[in-house]
Amino acid sequence: MPDPSARPSGLSRRGLAGAAVGAVGAAALVGTTAETARAEQPFRAIARKGRRPRPNLLVILADDLGAADLSSYGSPNIKTPNLDRLAASGVRFTQGYSAGAVCSPTRIALYTGRHPGRIPGGLQEPIGQAGPANGIPPEHPTLASLLKQSGYSTHMVGKWHGGFLPWFSPLKSGWDTFYGNYSGGIDYFSKWSSGGYDLWEGEQQVEDPRYYTDIITEKAIGVLRDVQDQKKPWLFNLNFTSPHWPWEGPGDKAVSDEITAKVKAGNGQALFHYDGGSLDKYVEMVENLDRSIGKVLAELERTGQDKDTLILFASDNGGERFSYNWPFTGNKAGVNEGGIRVPAILSWPGQLGKRQVDDTPVSTTDWTATFLELAGASPDPSYPLDGTSLVPHLFEGEDVPERDLFWRTRSGRALRRGDLKYVRLNNTDYLYDLGADVREQANLAAKRPADLAELRSAWEAVNATLLAYA
Repeated sequence: MPDPSARPSGLSRRGLAGAAVGAVGAAALVGTTAETARAEQPFRAIARKGRRPRPNLLVILADDLGAADLSSYGSPNIKTPNLDRLAASGVRFTQGYSAGAVCSPTRIALYTGRHPGRIPGGLQEPIGQAGPANGIPPEHPTLASLLKQSGYSTHMVGKWHGGFLPWFSPLKSGWDTFYGNYSGGIDYFSKWSSGGYDLWEGEQQVEDPRYYTDIITEKAIGVLRDVQDQKKPWLFNLNFTSPHWPWEGPGDKAVSDEITAKVKAGNGQALFHYDGGSLDKYVEMVENLDRSIGKVLAELERTGQDKDTLILFASDNGGERFSYNWPFTGNKAGVNEGGIRVPAILSWPGQLGKRQVDDTPVSTTDWTATFLELAGASPDPSYPLDGTSLVPHLFEGEDVPERDLFWRTRSGRALRRGDLKYVRLNNTDYLYDLGADVREQANLAAKRPADLAELRSAWEAVNATLLAYA
């Protein structure tokens, strides 16, 4: 046998790692029917001749949805038929990752295509206070601004979380239209956040006392109707706040009133709703989210835009306190798999095959690079991307080049290379083989010191290029 300390085995075992961890994904299909599980096939690119069209891009983000909170990802008690159908129409990724462990860092990574720590706003985990450094600078190129230069119209509905007015907004960063909230978490009825009232159309406050998920859905349908007859492609970032706390369903106005009264009295912590919620309430919120997304997808089809639209569905980070994250350890805010592993579904009828499963590890910044390439948009060389375009993989069948996946938080660090993952928590180093131990229970740091040293050095090399925490 080769010396395991010679080099990280993950360097040459991407296929084996994918098969191993992918087996976990396949086994996790307990929430679906056996027929559905049998129907899924390993990913293969569709052979196409001629020039590929530039797609519309619909990017749907859930908020704090856990890796196994969809029935197609193994939830034993949450039913998500609309997202399951979306997965059946395209590709379900078993190793999807968020670039951050909490809300705003991941969104900054998606919008910029870069590690969050490359700008001051990315050092906030998450952005909670208004300030001239706490956001995406208007001069920084974004997915929206680059696509706009390439002829796209650009739209956002829902949660921005990229900085507060007067310094930051979607309209300052390349989006043509915006309706939603600027902060990380708001009450679903009153629209109050810890910083005050937070519902906006563009940069003007608006009022709507209805359940927020319903409002977002209605506004999303309106965007799809507005863009259906335009002569150019579009980008639409649809950012739901569900199932983020507070734990409120469509019938929980009384809960909202209680929480909002506390917030208005100065208790911003009330929104965290540590004295409420339940597994049943969480199921209700996720299933309501699924129905809402189903309405949006139905409108896309009704307006005849479905064949021209690439859809990505993902979560901004791992699940919170009521999420089903099995078999992963940890949850939101941590760099163990449960904090950064997310569902990721990609669909483009006619361009991607149906009922496919892809075990390739993919991260938030990869999607940015992919969308830019599909749109024919060039990144700004002054702001190089950190992600890898998946276009050659998705549409030409090439393997994704070996690369490191990197995470950094104030309390932890992680780097994945192949099936090896380096983690540091509480001043202790860990090394895991995800192909054999996706639950991250067997620390190989002492057994494989050379591998640990190599991955730690790789993490430190990336970290040296980022801004330091204050």
